[in-house]
Amino acid sequence: MVEQLSIVWDFNPVLVNIFGFEIRYYSLMWAAALLVGAWIFGYFCRKEGRSQELADSAFLYIALGTMIGARVGHCLFYEPEYYLLKPWAIVTEIRDGGLASHGATIGIIVAIWLCSRRNRVPVMWMCDRLGVIAPISGALIRFGNLFNSEIIGCETALPWGFKFMRLHRGLTVEQVPACHPTQLYEALCYIATFALLWFLYNKTGAAKRRGLMFGVALIGIFVTRFFIEFVKVNQVAFEEGMTLNMGQWLSVPFIIIGIASVWYALSHPAVEDNKKSNVKTR
Repeated sequence: MVEQLSIVWDFNPVLVNIFGFEIRYYSLMWAAALLVGAWIFGYFCRKEGRSQELADSAFLYIALGTMIGARVGHCLFYEPEYYLLKPWAIVTEIRDGGLASHGATIGIIVAIWLCSRRNRVPVMWMCDRLGVIAPISGALIRFGNLFNSEIIGCETALPWGFKFMRLHRGLTVEQVPACHPTQLYEALCYIATFALLWFLYNKTGAAKRRGLMFGVALIGIFVTRFFIEFVKVNQVAFEEGMTLNMGQWLSVPFIIIGIASVWYALSHPAVEDNKKSNVKTR
């Protein structure tokens, strides 16, 4: 009998423990996502003649919007009955986990609107540039999920199935089922989306089509999310028995917005940006 191939995953998610305070790879991946995003946005500003002040302002707004949106989104989308009764737990229990990418996306969009008003730049100009950044940031965060052995897939007999040993303490390797590494599936799809958007920005006139890169980003990210959810273990009990789970239902509006944004961009003439609009308001 041929033994089923699989990958044994027993990665320690804690990089270092200092007197009970843990520094986890997941946290480092979040930090890396924000820093990589800041570097790429700074590259866009330098290339297009915009100020460093705009890049610094955008980093602050996006970092806050991402974290607040991700946390509040998880609490309201996946555990509303608990957090509506204990709203203070949104903050006090943040170390227990619970961040949602759909909430992060909403938070980023709100942050873009606020930042663009503050710095007098077109909202869609920022949406397009941050659309390029979002997939690579999402990929880094999914690697963090892999390090945490969380957001795993259903059981599989495929040779690249992962045996997440930390979720089955006390069991032998032979007793632990192999599961789809859905974190890797998403990360790889997001990297591919980023590569496409980077090509569109640097090698085509897509940057002059307001809404095009933003729409492609939304479609790439949330179509990926929609289909991978079919092989992912549901995150909360109420999703059991649903035709589409919460992650899929939340993805649908973003896919529609992405399609509408691409249609709008391609049906309207290219726009030359007015860099003189980049003036900070007081």
